[in-house]
Amino acid sequence: MLYAIVGEDVPNSLEQRLASRPAHLARLVELEAAGRMVAGGPFPAIDSADPGPAGFVGSLIVAEFDSLEAAQTWADADPYVAAGVYARVTVRPFKQVFPRS
Repeated sequence: MLYAIVGEDVPNSLEQRLASRPAHLARLVELEAAGRMVAGGPFPAIDSADPGPAGFVGSLIVAEFDSLEAAQTWADADPYVAAGVYARVTVRPFKQVFPRS
């Protein structure tokens, strides 16, 4: 089943985000290589693809996991959690309707 994982950043956490980004991205590449990644990316703090020093306010990952518990465990182990980037992470089941496959 698909799950949506939404991480909400702590204010002014751009430095921690940048420092832990390689480890965060490595986990996403693993999901992608396994064919389990649907979408993923950050929420810019301003209306710009490259927000510069304004940074980001969170992230969204939509991926396939065996269960809600497995998705939550994976999300809890994210390097952004360990680095204090995320103030909160929400994991919910997700039913993809579009794009149609």
